Amino acid sequence: MSDRPVRPPRPQHVLEVVSAERLTPHLVRLRARGVDLAVFRDSPHTDRYVKITFAKPELGLEPPYDLAALRETLAPEDLPVTRTYTVREVRGDELTIDFVVHGDEGLAGPWAARAQPGERLVVSSPGGGYAPDPTASWHLLVGDESALPAISAALEALAPDARGTVFVEVSGTDDEIALVSPPGLEIVWLHRGGAAAGTSRVLVEAVTAWTVPSGRGHVFAHGEREAMKALREVFFTAWGLERAQVSLSGYWAYGRTEDRFQAEKREPIGKIL
Repeated sequence: MSDRPVRPPRPQHVLEVVSAERLTPHLVRLRARGVDLAVFRDSPHTDRYVKITFAKPELGLEPPYDLAALRETLAPEDLPVTRTYTVREVRGDELTIDFVVHGDEGLAGPWAARAQPGERLVVSSPGGGYAPDPTASWHLLVGDESALPAISAALEALAPDARGTVFVEVSGTDDEIALVSPPGLEIVWLHRGGAAAGTSRVLVEAVTAWTVPSGRGHVFAHGEREAMKALREVFFTAWGLERAQVSLSGYWAYGRTEDRFQAEKREPIGKIL
């Protein structure tokens, strides 16, 4: 039996999709409207994330879902499942989430690719742990497609005189999107070409070769788990950064479903920090 305290589930918000837009071949943006999104607007984090809950339509379950009660009445294969996504932005009563889509792979991506206005989107209240340090001399933001929403939000939160570099790994030029950032931030797009997401080394190699500026910096690096493990050694061993200077997290893991990925966070293989 685990001694870890059981955290209560975050409150659920039932939203209605108002628009769907294909930003790139592998990125779909959904905007959804809710009654009260103050908890999202008040969050100090630029990497605020939510748990999206998906239920089988044929079961006729009505959100918000009492997951504890449903575990007592439904077969395991019929239980709602959750997927974790970063909120791109919140404006008034509308929340925006960008979904990475690779064909029919996964659950949330294919759903987002087919979503129509009027459909419901059930999300938790946000978590998060990062916002750019306004006192930092330089900033480094690193990630793949899954980190683009958080990177975009962070860039928009930086001061106009902020300086630094952004490394983003995508498949190719068609997957690049417009980023709004201070003029002192260099944006570097890295293309993995035909390599599958999660199998390329272009992101790790680019960061490893980067020349660290003088002064005290702040790093945001989120993406595929093994790439983040490799960057952990760069940041803390090669560069000698302090823990407080680095926000480092695996958003997903190559060859793992999210259910398995989340379970492995409690195992040695899933530990980033």
